[in-house]
Order: sequence, then structure tokens, then C-alpha cells
Amino acid sequence: MSGTIESTSLNEIVEVKARMPHPAFLLEGAMDALQSLTTVAGSAGIPPVIMHLVTLRASQVNGCSWCTVEHSAELRADGVSEARVAAVAAWREAPYFTAQERAALALTVAVTRVADRPDAVPDELWAEVAAVFTKRQIAGLLIEIGTINVWNRINAAIRQPAGQR
Repeated sequence: MSGTIESTSLNEIVEVKARMPHPAFLLEGAMDALQSLTTVAGSAGIPPVIMHLVTLRASQVNGCSWCTVEHSAELRADGVSEARVAAVAAWREAPYFTAQERAALALTVAVTRVADRPDAVPDELWAEVAAVFTKRQIAGLLIEIGTINVWNRINAAIRQPAGQR
């Protein structure tokens, strides 16, 4: 049954199915449009590892299983250690991230959770980000954060399971 989780034992892997085929494949041009945003964001001169940290963290915040698995794999392919990948969920307390990575992760959380505070991106955070990124790089980060949030929301709506397309 689509969209259901079935299990008969505590030790059994649960079956998770998407509610429908992915909208990016159903609407002509949707996949190209979304991928184009990522391409544009990538042209801002931000290291790929930072972009992958951003997409992983937003996906964790949004509970998107498909994106969490995918972006963790991208970081591993970038040569990022298993400890760093695992620590993204608790990046504030982990010693594995540079000032630039921390600024990008903080911006990611703020932009992903815009309704959590009256000032979605406080001036202090903006100053922290502006101290380690150029305006062009900040533009790239914002486009990437916005794009991954679109993916996460679509995937959450259709219950897109990890490992499936």
C-alpha cells in the first residue's frame, strides 16, 4: 500500500513507499529547473564540501530521509571523515568544522527555520557570514539553501523514502 509503513517485528526493516512518483519527474522541465538552481549556486565559488554540508544540514532539520542519505554520501565522496559526517547533526558542539563551515551551517539552520524567531537571520549571524564569505558566495549559499528546502518539502509531502527515486 503506497504511503504506509508495514512491520511485523521489532527487528524487521520497515517498508516505506512514496505516495506518488516524484513531481520533478512528472512535470516537464521541473527537474531541469531545480538542477539549474543548484548549478547557479555552485558557480558562486563555494567549496563543494560546504555546499554538501549545507544540503545535509537542511535535510536533517527538515527530516528528509532521501536527501539526508544522499548528501551524507556526497560528503563521503568528497573525502569527509565519517566522524565529520555524523557530527553535522550536532555541529555546534563538534570540533570538526571551520569558522566558514560553521557560518554556513548556522545560516542554513536560520534560513531553514525562518518561523522560529522574529528575526529569521539576526544581524549577528549575518555579520558572521559576511566576515567569511563574499556577497557572491552568500548569494550562492542562499540559493542553495532555498533549493534544498524545496527538495525537502516536496520529498516530505510525498514521503519519498531514502534510497528510492
